[in-house]
Amino acid sequence: MINKHITQSSIRVIRLAIIGLWLLSSWTAHALPQQALVPGGIALLKLPDYKADTVIEFNGKRVAVFNHQATWYALAGIPLSSSAGDHEFSFKYSNGVTLKHKITVEPKKYEEQHLTIKNKRKVNPAPVDMERISSERVRKSKARKHWSDTMPRPEFIWPAEGEISSIFGLRRFFNEQERKPHNGLDIAAAEGTPVKVVADGKVIESGDFFFSGNMIYVDHGQGIITLYAHLSRIDVKPGDSVKQGDIIGAVGKTGRVTGPHLHFAVYANQTLVDPLFLLPAKQ
Repeated sequence: MINKHITQSSIRVIRLAIIGLWLLSSWTAHALPQQALVPGGIALLKLPDYKADTVIEFNGKRVAVFNHQATWYALAGIPLSSSAGDHEFSFKYSNGVTLKHKITVEPKKYEEQHLTIKNKRKVNPAPVDMERISSERVRKSKARKHWSDTMPRPEFIWPAEGEISSIFGLRRFFNEQERKPHNGLDIAAAEGTPVKVVADGKVIESGDFFFSGNMIYVDHGQGIITLYAHLSRIDVKPGDSVKQGDIIGAVGKTGRVTGPHLHFAVYANQTLVDPLFLLPAKQ
């Protein structure tokens, strides 16, 4: 929607700026995000004429903007539930102009995973468990929606040493009962293996959760939030500032698990995305 007091010449300048935007067809710089225009992936836009007072949204939710080597980029998470086809970025300028930029999301089929959980209450909670689960959902939702104006630096490191035991997006069946798709990356490792924070940030939530066990949320700025679950211990508390590589806990088997591992998840614009697109390739 265009403010009628804005001149046509101003509109033309802004349109040229939008035309100057492009999706990154490939991204090879070390440890920076990899674009993947699929459900559960991420979209990256290069912003040649970015101004700090511009608000950028994807499908109605504000996205992160970061600077790398003197160039600005917008990073948007694409929901796992997204349909294939066109989706929109919107650019809201301080002079009242709002313009759109479309991207095309390609379809992606995720495989199934069947797991046997010995503690049946972790699959079908008892009535006494539901009050706890409900209160934890409120805390999780608040953490997921957290926003700070800090500029993120999405140049992640791996959070733990170990083998990948479960990838993002798998359709999950616990004791042959279908549940929500796997929303993170599982790294199998011995109990007690150190867990490191993947980038500078601030702890915004931590504690023992019914399904996730000992878990930590870290805010990295502008809706980029990482989650570390099933820990054997937690070494930080909400409000703590952490630096990339700091040890924040240790691998465990708390919550709903079949063995010791780290469940690592990433939110962008309140959307869970495949962490592999933000982690450096393993050597």
